[in-house]
Amino acid sequence: MFAHYGDDIEIIIHTAAQPSHDWAAKEPLTDFSVNATGTVNLLEATRLNCPKATFIFTSTNKVYGDQPNNLILAESDWRYEYLDPGFNPGSVDETMSIDQCKHSVFGASKVAADIMCQEYARYWNMNIGIFRGGCLTGPDHAGAELHGFLSYLIKCMVTGKPYTIFGYKGKQVRDNIHSWDLVNMFWHFHKNPKPGEVYNAGGGRGNDTSILEAIYKVNELQRTDNLDIWKNFTVSEEARSGDHQWYISDLSKFKKDYPKWDITISLDEIIKQIYNAEKAKI
Repeated sequence: MFAHYGDDIEIIIHTAAQPSHDWAAKEPLTDFSVNATGTVNLLEATRLNCPKATFIFTSTNKVYGDQPNNLILAESDWRYEYLDPGFNPGSVDETMSIDQCKHSVFGASKVAADIMCQEYARYWNMNIGIFRGGCLTGPDHAGAELHGFLSYLIKCMVTGKPYTIFGYKGKQVRDNIHSWDLVNMFWHFHKNPKPGEVYNAGGGRGNDTSILEAIYKVNELQRTDNLDIWKNFTVSEEARSGDHQWYISDLSKFKKDYPKWDITISLDEIIKQIYNAEKAKI
């Protein structure tokens, strides 16, 4: 396809991946071939056939490994929280090291792809943007137990299925970005690409939630629909290897480079859209 269309190709959005931590540990060679080698194949096809095209790579916050777990966190009834030295709510920016930490096999293969994208951009001056995604979601998200926590949690709550929380008492925190806002990030980058730049891509402050908080929010929707409160979850004491206890994306770098972009879909609206989509399937 690349050779056929050549310079007519304006943008490549590379979202293909093996996304499961647990599955990657079972088949590390396959995981690496998909995430790392697959990315290099696409980079090389772009370089040889359409080097002026915009190349969007969906990396992951897992490239930071378990470094976020070194942040000093405070525990409340509902969540863990990170406060910076000025006692302001903190978040993770792109300067956090991706070295000397435990990533999970999946995270390590994504690191390889992330770095290769940066290298192709800088070595050959290609219009490559690296977006380190947090929880990317929306009403069509096919969440599964091993990834896509918010979508899968809501699916379990709507259908009454059991749900297992892996570690951290259910107080682990993630930020969530709607797919529309994510694609809009890609569009802004495409209109004015900055070769080799790395951006955190998540919901940021305001679109963050712990699992316990998410359960409460969905139960409020259930209550509005006159449905029983869902409590069919268990908490395992064992967290997933390399998993984050707390993570919220700092979006200030992207907002500085692309000031016309911002989050437009709130966490509450994301949850409502997923909830209604899952209800419609019953």
